[in-house]
Amino acid sequence: MIRLQNLTKKYGKFVAVNNIDLHVPRGQLFGFLGPNGAGKTTTLRMIAGILQPSAGRVWIGGDDLIASPMAAKARLGFIPDRPFIYEKLTGAEFLRFVAGLYSHDGEKVEQRIDELLNLFELSDWKNELVESYSHGMRQKLIISSALIHRPECIVVDEPMVGLDPKGARLLKDIFRRFVERGGTVLMSTHTLEVAEAMCDRIGIIQNGNIVACGSMSELREQTAAGDVSLEELFLKLTGGAAVRELAVVLED
Repeated sequence: MIRLQNLTKKYGKFVAVNNIDLHVPRGQLFGFLGPNGAGKTTTLRMIAGILQPSAGRVWIGGDDLIASPMAAKARLGFIPDRPFIYEKLTGAEFLRFVAGLYSHDGEKVEQRIDELLNLFELSDWKNELVESYSHGMRQKLIISSALIHRPECIVVDEPMVGLDPKGARLLKDIFRRFVERGGTVLMSTHTLEVAEAMCDRIGIIQNGNIVACGSMSELREQTAAGDVSLEELFLKLTGGAAVRELAVVLED
């Protein structure tokens, strides 16, 4: 469903994403992990068509993002880490606006709006301006906007930020049901416990390169790490020695 080939992003001489190859098939929840500045968000923004790659290709469900951008983006729902919402619109107006970007309108869209607002317990705020929404409510509205056109795959950057425990659990359930019905989710998160519990496969990026990719058992085999947690694997691959040294320094 999502395929990257030699995907690269450069800013002058700095290589933010270096020649990445990746395939996330239908029916899979894929976790994309890495430390700050590793290239996660840059990669996701290239997949979403927000950033232009310096080199390489992106396919969404067989549609080339560069050759057929409208068809590729119609298959995709994107939830950014720093969402932008038009605050002078109501929740319903914002969802209606996003649906219109995908050429969806009419009675079916109105029904979909009601379904999503009800799902995220925003029905009472349907006709209130977004400027009056809390941070968590805005996050729920953004997630709703990514689902409004019934995408085949979802790309999400730090999905749990701003959500209370109930909202976070609901989102986990939505993602799991989505992939069980044949959808695809590519999720970047810093919450390793969430990634370990939810994801079918995990890719770890460091300095713009994917340094490990696979299921938990495959990651353990690749790193010869034994039966350890994802946190231990992550630290081993991305500089855990420095973290452990800091712990020693801070000991009495």
